[in-house]
Amino acid sequence: MSTVTRFAPSPTGLLHIGGARTALFNWLFAKKHGGKFILRIDDTDRERSTEEATAAILSGLQWLGIRWDDGPFYQHQLLARHMAVAQEMLAKGLAYKCFATQDDLTAMRAAAVAANRPPRYDGRWRDRPESDAPAGAPYVIRLKAPQNGETVIEDMILGSVTFRNAELDDFILLRADGSPTYMLSTVVDDHDLGVTHVIRGNEHLPNAARQLQLIRALGWAEPTYAHIPLIHGVDGTKLSKRHGAVGVEYYRDMGFLPDAMCDYLMRLGWAPGAEHPHLTKDQAAPLFDLSHVSKGPARFDLDALTSANFHFIKEAEPAYLADVARPFFEKELSRSLSDAERDLLVKALPGLKERAKTLPHLAESGAFYFRSRPIPMEEAAQALLDIDAKERLRLVRAKLGELADWSHDPIAAAIKAAVGELGVKFPAVGLPLRAALTGRTNSPGVADVLDLLGRDEALARLDEALS
Repeated sequence: MSTVTRFAPSPTGLLHIGGARTALFNWLFAKKHGGKFILRIDDTDRERSTEEATAAILSGLQWLGIRWDDGPFYQHQLLARHMAVAQEMLAKGLAYKCFATQDDLTAMRAAAVAANRPPRYDGRWRDRPESDAPAGAPYVIRLKAPQNGETVIEDMILGSVTFRNAELDDFILLRADGSPTYMLSTVVDDHDLGVTHVIRGNEHLPNAARQLQLIRALGWAEPTYAHIPLIHGVDGTKLSKRHGAVGVEYYRDMGFLPDAMCDYLMRLGWAPGAEHPHLTKDQAAPLFDLSHVSKGPARFDLDALTSANFHFIKEAEPAYLADVARPFFEKELSRSLSDAERDLLVKALPGLKERAKTLPHLAESGAFYFRSRPIPMEEAAQALLDIDAKERLRLVRAKLGELADWSHDPIAAAIKAAVGELGVKFPAVGLPLRAALTGRTNSPGVADVLDLLGRDEALARLDEALS
């Protein structure tokens, strides 16, 4: 049987870190086994589901590069099928009408709490005839769940997990208004879409026991379950807004690369081995193994994510990096880059990306290439341009002005010749030269900077610093 996985978020908010990891694990598992990854939007809660949240989920997945093979399916469009299954179960005696009122349910909960028992429906309408209910009374349809024995989940991560059936109640399939519940809709859609493996957060583990009861009542093929541990903050508590942003779009806007985000997310619970310090998701797919996912919670560490981002920025192709970094350069400069400037950025990136941890950091360190004169000058850079330094730069300016070939090697040779004539060490020339050209104390090599700025701009900046 071909492997089919699915990611089924509820569109009630942004694509959070835990959801992104769940989607990634489903994608990796499907690719590992040559299967199919499906996207389904579980939007049966029409009051809380929004188009904005749906768009944010789709955008977040697309940014991460997690492409679905089928879908997106929208659960609310499949309600007629869900309702038909419930009615079929009712007709077969696998479910029943429950006429318990809200007062009845409140009393049940109060009695359970008083007896120190978990609040559960007590099955009072399980075997009663409908004639006992008042004419026209509203009702829900409940599963006639097994009352004895156990429901065992053979989980690919957690192993065998056992639930006593006596602790599981007859849960609702259809509400009083005829709408299906999450439990029913999920089971029906997973079956109809041919889902073979349900990989999701372990907060859904209790749902799995109930869903298995429903699947077995219907006589359908059972999916294999894998419940992923929660993600905690650095303080060991469940990741939440108080730990900072939990939506992936925040990290996109903060200048993290999607490869870095995927690399880090897949390591929140899965260990590919020390021989693989960093992996793209395509590199990781052949190695992915749910049996190597930790049973304990993972901890989200921004420093570790930043370290991964540092790696992937260094490894990125300049043309790709220029395109993803361009908006950050434009924000830094408060203007758009021309296509010619974008081409210059591609050429400049090999010298810039070695030090950058995020895209804003990259833009901040490389914006000097695109500044208009007079370029802004850091205080420490201005301090390097004292009278003695300017005298040394005048010789450098003269030798550079004589060059017929404005390219890296002749430029470097001219600077070296000036250093030799002055009888000083290179920093005595290189540091003020860098300051004059960039307004900064850190930059790529000065010969590279001069080459990329071009003859006219480079000499104009030197003249301005010397004036």
